[in-house]
Amino acid sequence: MAVDAMCSPLGPPACEKDAKALQFIEEMTRNADTVQEKVLGEILGRNAETEYLKLYNLDGATDRDSFKSKIPMVTYEDLQPIIQRIANGDKSPILSSQPISEFLTSSGTSAGERKLMPTIREELDRRQLLYSLLMPVMNLYMPGLDQGKGLYFLFVKSETKTPGGLMARPVLTSYYKSDHFKTRAFDPYNVYTSPNEAILCPDSFQSMYSQMLCGLYEREQVLRLGAIFASGLLRAIRFLQLNWHELAHDIRTGKLNAKISDSDIRRCMARVLRPDHQLADFIESECSKDNWERIITRIWPNTKYLEVIVTGAMAQYIPTLDYYSGGLPKVCTMYASSECYFGLNLNPMSKPSEVSYTIMPNMGYFEFLPHDPNSTSPNSATSDKLVDLVNVEVGKEYELVITTYAGLCRYRVGDILRVTGFHNSAPQFHFVRRKNVLLSIDSDKTDEAELQSAVDNASKLLNEFNTSVVEYTSYADTKTIPGHYVIYWELLVKDSANFPKDDLLEKCCLAMEESMNSVYRQGRVECNSIGPLEIRVVKNGTFEELMDYAISRGASINQYKVPRCVNFTPIMELLDSRVLSSHFSQSLPHWTPERRR
Repeated sequence: MAVDAMCSPLGPPACEKDAKALQFIEEMTRNADTVQEKVLGEILGRNAETEYLKLYNLDGATDRDSFKSKIPMVTYEDLQPIIQRIANGDKSPILSSQPISEFLTSSGTSAGERKLMPTIREELDRRQLLYSLLMPVMNLYMPGLDQGKGLYFLFVKSETKTPGGLMARPVLTSYYKSDHFKTRAFDPYNVYTSPNEAILCPDSFQSMYSQMLCGLYEREQVLRLGAIFASGLLRAIRFLQLNWHELAHDIRTGKLNAKISDSDIRRCMARVLRPDHQLADFIESECSKDNWERIITRIWPNTKYLEVIVTGAMAQYIPTLDYYSGGLPKVCTMYASSECYFGLNLNPMSKPSEVSYTIMPNMGYFEFLPHDPNSTSPNSATSDKLVDLVNVEVGKEYELVITTYAGLCRYRVGDILRVTGFHNSAPQFHFVRRKNVLLSIDSDKTDEAELQSAVDNASKLLNEFNTSVVEYTSYADTKTIPGHYVIYWELLVKDSANFPKDDLLEKCCLAMEESMNSVYRQGRVECNSIGPLEIRVVKNGTFEELMDYAISRGASINQYKVPRCVNFTPIMELLDSRVLSSHFSQSLPHWTPERRR
């Protein structure tokens, strides 16, 4: 089998099943352009009679030239009226000839709500195919994974129904609730400590508690530890810090905590629980120590690596992960979104800063819009600038544009990617960032306009004190678990005897949170993945000092703009040295699962 190009120094594929998977990767990436042409032809052919393609007079054509000359590049806002029709119950073939089976809710937001991404049933098969390629690649670099288990903290999130009766939920919730996941075949290389019942429990506390308990019971068998995002794994460690007393008690007595009321979990945990005084003593001994450095390898001593996303905004968590794990390798296996699954990491043991994903050309039709980070005209992008998958250039940055089997055509995903090389004829990309995202702690994405609006709304509360916000900036503080937004305010107080009181500034924090999008508020309220927002009031003149510092480093005084987000250590140290007072949101913002009107 032609898998030599895929082999690491560790040797050949682990088994025949892996060999077939690696062979498939080789065939797809060797013939990337041919596969892309076939994918586009299939999408256009099957969707030829849809309202959307007829709108642009494609007339049944399935070739690239016709597609490129007639179909425009679009954003979510362009498609929103069509998507809303589908959500409201229009079952005619609008985007796809196949019925829309559900909506996948994107963590990117539109007008404060999650985006609704239409999908069709067969996309589950396509996503499952990409999942099936991950362990065959991993096994090349890390032998013996069939000799133990993975402790993965996986969770479902809230789901709603649209007025037309279609489910709307995050892509991973859709996958975990599917038969592809629930009735998956046994694979010795991919065994989890967490039972399905724990993963599928909608109560985040009960789910985390039972998953952690199972992981502690099987601590010697755990060979890999992970969550979807780095922030999720750190949240699990924080959960252990807060709940180890109760967990150790359950292990000592063999009885499940009464807080766990979910009947499915109690039933499955009855098969796991057993009195184990020695393990309980060990947990109490390790967790009662003040020093939690290397706690992961202390409790799960055979862990070989952490499997978490640490690219993009998640890179901010790397130092904390290193502290808790003693520097274990951090593996990013795949690149995916609600709109489409894209590709996988063929060198999973690479450093986080060097992670590159190989686009699998069978997953959808991919085009790339050249991205100039210094461009002053972001709206000048046109379809004629799009580059095909195999024609991107190493070192250049692009915005990803996709055409999917579910009917998205030349859709701008908003991800900025840098080409790092090729595997055969398929390009490899480093994820640079989400376009226009200013702040992110978990799956939240706050852009500059949202932050400005939040500041504007909160500052209205200062009017009665004859006070206004002169300038502001922000950063995502990930030193706390969970992380939280920090907003620096410089205030103009016209009556020094009437300075805003602490309780008012705390209300300003909450007002900012109420102004944030629904993904942020869900993270605060339901998922507990984001901590209370903090406002730090700084001395008058602080932002002038910030400008002076930027100019001393070469910035032009004529072009200088106050950065709305900072992460450069000297600037943050300057800001923190000028802080007069800190204030936190004392209440949770309003959040309920979005009603789909």
